[in-house]
Amino acid sequence: MLKELPPVVDPRVLVESDTIDDAGVYMLDERTALVFTIDFFTPIVDDARDFGRIAAANAVSDVYAMGGRPLVGVNVACFPDGELPPHVLSEILLGGREKMDEAGALIVGGHTVSDRELKYGLAVVGIVDPSRVVANAGAREGDVLVLTKPIGTGVMTTALKSDALDADGLARVTGIMMELNRAAAEAMVEARAHAATDVTGFGLVGHAVGMAEASGVTLELAIDDVPLIDGALDAIRAGYRAGGLFANEHYYRQFTKVLSRADAHTLELVNDPQTSGGMLVALPESRLEAFAEAYNVSGGKSHWTVGRVVGRGDKPVVLS
Repeated sequence: MLKELPPVVDPRVLVESDTIDDAGVYMLDERTALVFTIDFFTPIVDDARDFGRIAAANAVSDVYAMGGRPLVGVNVACFPDGELPPHVLSEILLGGREKMDEAGALIVGGHTVSDRELKYGLAVVGIVDPSRVVANAGAREGDVLVLTKPIGTGVMTTALKSDALDADGLARVTGIMMELNRAAAEAMVEARAHAATDVTGFGLVGHAVGMAEASGVTLELAIDDVPLIDGALDAIRAGYRAGGLFANEHYYRQFTKVLSRADAHTLELVNDPQTSGGMLVALPESRLEAFAEAYNVSGGKSHWTVGRVVGRGDKPVVLS
């Protein structure tokens, strides 16, 4: 559908939709550029305030993925008026406010429409130094690939919808989805990373394909090194799969070469659609230690080296 739209031709637009990046970037002057994005979706957990927190963390992540700092956001909500009590929406908005407060950003308004299905998210604006924008198009041969959150939110929240996720599993996956990517953003800018993207609805493989295509390289992912949320394998083995997993697997198969001997369920999980997933960062191996140090200083929890960037082969992504 995007192919039908004319390209944006303006030297002030540093990043637009042609590389399917995480956010747009517009240069105000030589020292300041705006980063802007929007994201909203249906409830991913039952607790209204946690849903608001997750949706806000997910929306602001696109600013972090460009190396930016979020400034302001506006709420976007669709609410089934008359079917849910108003305090549900109040709780959602409070959760979003809490997470934006944590990000150091302000919510300055919003827009709500009546809809059959509840949805919530934010449009967010941030700033970034134009010379330090981290787009998805800069990965270079020889870079290593770092991932900052384990994957598996899709299968685990699908299990939740069938009341098949225990309290510990729910707390674990909720905590991961509510975690901001601020530490990763600060670390990748400090370490002068070449490229980055946050891993969300297109899954690890889909976002890796986007980075590879935009950069003109091949990303080789070491499946055994990809971290999984504790309980994600159990969920997929029990048959819980989000609809987006099948769509991702079907579409991105044409861009992927599978050399890994990992079991079928693990290979499925790299296509699992993530909500508020971590950062996939490409940077020189010589700067990996600087990234780790900055990540820890900024309060980051865990990160994993999950692959490398190689010269462009016959497929954008290799699962090794």
